[in-house]
Amino acid sequence: MQTKTLSNITLDNLDDAARWIIKESNGRFLWCFYGEMGAGKTTLIQGICKALGITQEITSPTFSLVNEYQTASRKTIYHFDFYRIKSIDEVYDIGYEDYFYSNNICLIEWPSNISELLLGESVFNITINKTSENTRDLHVESIV
Repeated sequence: MQTKTLSNITLDNLDDAARWIIKESNGRFLWCFYGEMGAGKTTLIQGICKALGITQEITSPTFSLVNEYQTASRKTIYHFDFYRIKSIDEVYDIGYEDYFYSNNICLIEWPSNISELLLGESVFNITINKTSENTRDLHVESIV
């Protein structure tokens, strides 16, 4: 497991950061986004979706748990937000396995709330550290 870092990310260079993350993912499907509240997880996911060719509005699925988007090449991207779950049963209830094992990219906010479901999975972790009001550092690592 190797961690790579991209520093001093701002809204001005978010598109470049998104393309870098896509390249670093090496074809993995489960992308886990870590960072404190307000670190920019949803904003980064919006940039990644834009770089993947999604033109529809990207919003956090805080209450629905999952949003589905289509890329220009007709690939499906799933965006999860597990911040508000009270029980792992909620994740089973939405049929998470159908999403996670679909061979489509799954962008997961608050993966620590479902960590037991990610054990042993091949995941791509993205950690966002807020270094100032307007800058972030990104740390990525692939776990097999």
